[in-house]
Amino acid sequence: MLFLPHKVELKNVEIDIYNYIAANVDKVIYMRIRDLASATHVSTTTILRFCKKFECEGFTDFKLKLQQYVKEQTEKHQDIQRVDEMPYIDFLRRTTNDSFQQKIDEAAEILLEVDLVLFVGIGSSGIIAAYGAMLFSSMFTLALPITDPLNTPLTNISRELNKRICLVSLSVSGENQDLIDYINQLKIHQAKIISITNSSNSTISNMSDVNIPYYTGTEMFQDTNITSQLPVTYILEILAKRVYNQKHSS
Repeated sequence: MLFLPHKVELKNVEIDIYNYIAANVDKVIYMRIRDLASATHVSTTTILRFCKKFECEGFTDFKLKLQQYVKEQTEKHQDIQRVDEMPYIDFLRRTTNDSFQQKIDEAAEILLEVDLVLFVGIGSSGIIAAYGAMLFSSMFTLALPITDPLNTPLTNISRELNKRICLVSLSVSGENQDLIDYINQLKIHQAKIISITNSSNSTISNMSDVNIPYYTGTEMFQDTNITSQLPVTYILEILAKRVYNQKHSS
């Protein structure tokens, strides 16, 4: 809450003070204690008790910490670089290489032999996983997205079906521990694993039967990974069409 990393238990009147400060933080850092008391219709003593709950010795100490908090939030703002088309152009060029096409063929061979495809990803990869499941379902087989791998156990699937499942794991870093645990759970039951990652040198890629890396730069905004999912979308689409064409040509 405000500059504290943890929640503070507040009474109703203190919640009103908190809401006023949060909505008028740029003004509060220049107020006197009597001004804030008047604006929130409480006594200065109530303001001091409120400040102590925020681990401050008094109102002046509270304003200093609040001012520092505002400064830190302002400094978090950063410009996002304009889109650079070259990494995507380079990726598309690499898709014509024999090594890339071989990976697509190997993944297609697995998908032609399974009855159920599960897609798993977290964050933006989870959104693309849902798209992949819709795409595969519409073109050649039943596919389902796993949006919450921590709470979607697969222990009740029959042994026969386990061998007819393929998990498509989407991960930029290839190091997400929740996905690693999920893959381990399926590998024990002899399910096939296809992964699409930003690098072939990662834990998830090494655990997979087939890994399709796309090698584009990782982009972060503050604490969020905003690496483009354009290569992943392309890979899913070309893979779905490859499986469809092979299935109907045979």
